[in-house]
Amino acid sequence: MIKAEWFYWLVGLSFLVMASQMVTDRSNPKRYGTGAFWGLIGAGFIYSSWVVTKQAPAEPLGVAVLVMAALAGFGFTGRGTPRTTTEERAASAARFGNRLFVPALTIPVVAMACAIGVKHLSVGGEPVLQQGSETILGLGIGAVVALVVGMVMLREKRLSVPVQSGRSMLEAMGWAMLLPQMLATLGAIFQVSGVGDQVGKLTTSVLPKDSLVIAIVVYCVGMFAFTIIMGNAFAAFPVMTAAVGWPVLIGHFHGNAAAVLAIGMLAGFCGTLVTPMAANFNIVPAALLELKDQYGPIKAQLPTAGVLLGCNIVIMTLFAF
Repeated sequence: MIKAEWFYWLVGLSFLVMASQMVTDRSNPKRYGTGAFWGLIGAGFIYSSWVVTKQAPAEPLGVAVLVMAALAGFGFTGRGTPRTTTEERAASAARFGNRLFVPALTIPVVAMACAIGVKHLSVGGEPVLQQGSETILGLGIGAVVALVVGMVMLREKRLSVPVQSGRSMLEAMGWAMLLPQMLATLGAIFQVSGVGDQVGKLTTSVLPKDSLVIAIVVYCVGMFAFTIIMGNAFAAFPVMTAAVGWPVLIGHFHGNAAAVLAIGMLAGFCGTLVTPMAANFNIVPAALLELKDQYGPIKAQLPTAGVLLGCNIVIMTLFAF
């Protein structure tokens, strides 16, 4: 049986290998801090397997997160000189054309095949994929298959080349790549600490008790605003749902729970389009595409976000009650 932790170990090992490359890259003036940052992430992926099984304490992971925050916050991470120039990458892209999308499309195809088909296969009475982890394993297997497909298609025989390219991409994205995961965790912490309950008390004290439309607007706009502040709709969701979604829209107005919560999440995603805190959507693409204006994606997406937020409010009003 293929276990999910094997995939996490592979990810951790990849980070550790890239971190060792960063430390030896003399073109990066902050190579030690950069290597330490990504090395801690790699070690965390591997060490966390024993934390989940209660075989190791979780405190070292917390310390690692604090050290990573210090390394990024105080500017100890940087970027080395890429081994290829923009002109070389452009020439290569022109030569292969749309075939470059084949490896990228391989990942979702393999992931879907694993989640739908392979999950039902078994060998010796045991499932091929660990039950409950078919999707994440499909993603991992898809990434490995896509790597092989890409190397064959580009006739690249050295594994060090894609590793070096991955390392350059990590340095280009920087610490911002991890921001969504950190913010999602922050949302869970807010919920456990009772932030949602306190927001709910404040909201219900000022909301008109018989105004469904106002309650819907508060919930959707609140999801939108909290997502902008926290950078992640998954972080805003537990707070606003505990404050307005469940007690008011579902409990008081008897709304359809699935519709209210799904549309509320979509309203939060509108905030994702216009916040720099959602680094993987807005800041990282600007860095990878080498845009002159790092806030260019946000400016382009702002009108769409406003229209979609209004549409979600209307849809919830018409179909969730």
